[in-house]
Amino acid sequence: MAILILVVPPAGAADRGKLESKLAAAREEAGSIAAGLQQSHAELAGAEAEAQRAENHERRLTELLAEGEAHAAELERKAERTQARLARERARLQRARAALANRLVAIYETGVADPASLVLGSGDFEELVTQADYLRLISEADSSLAARVAQVRNEVKRATVRVEVLHRRAVAYDERLAAAREEISSVRAAAQAAADHLAAVSASRESSLAALKGDIGTWVKQVQQIRAAEARAASAAEAEEEVGRWLGGPYTIPTYIVMCESGGDYGAVNPSSGAGGAYQILPSTWELYGGQGEPQNAPKAEQDRIASEIWADSGPSAWVCG
Repeated sequence: MAILILVVPPAGAADRGKLESKLAAAREEAGSIAAGLQQSHAELAGAEAEAQRAENHERRLTELLAEGEAHAAELERKAERTQARLARERARLQRARAALANRLVAIYETGVADPASLVLGSGDFEELVTQADYLRLISEADSSLAARVAQVRNEVKRATVRVEVLHRRAVAYDERLAAAREEISSVRAAAQAAADHLAAVSASRESSLAALKGDIGTWVKQVQQIRAAEARAASAAEAEEEVGRWLGGPYTIPTYIVMCESGGDYGAVNPSSGAGGAYQILPSTWELYGGQGEPQNAPKAEQDRIASEIWADSGPSAWVCG
């Protein structure tokens, strides 16, 4: 007769198995979150750079458009002044032509004295000189009048040409301004789209980071529970260090700050501020703490060391996510 012996495991073993299962799931989830945050960090950096480029492009076009509108206004004022001058010159020409026409009519009606009749008609030498001077003045006045008509006519021609040139330039400039206004409209739409994309990426990332911060606290407690079940108690700091390993660490400042700053990527670079590395340390701060080269190019140990010194001096206030 066979005797069936049932081996019942201790109650603690079943509980530890559940804890280990939860811990394994937590590790897997942490790895997935870390990978997702690194990817979102790169996407966020790209979205920030794109939004900045779009904003800069819009600002440059706005400035150019403002300059262009000012130049167009000046061009219009110059054309108006030239048009007014042309009107004045045309009025002068009309008056000069009228005077010349009147003079020609007078010459036709009275005729022009010839030198022989002038000599024969003079009573004495003094009268002859007086009449000769009078005729000379009349001749000079006629010549001056004819020259003035020619001069004013030339001024009118030049003013007409200037008005035409200014008009063509104004039309061409208006066409360029219209094209620039259309372009800036599309640029503004692109800038708004880039800003919306950046806002969406930022919102998604903030949501993930908020959830991660809560998860880290839960995982730290789970680590402490499993270590207690294994009869090797772990402090909160030790448990957090282990959780940090799951997320690419361990790190020398709170893990959630690192994940917020860089997604745990030791090679990350912020294109706007120039901050680099897992801890997103500014180059000036990096140099102040004895760092060589750029933060993102330094070994993990060096980044960890400088970050711990910054934390010791300033605490979380040194980080945007702190």
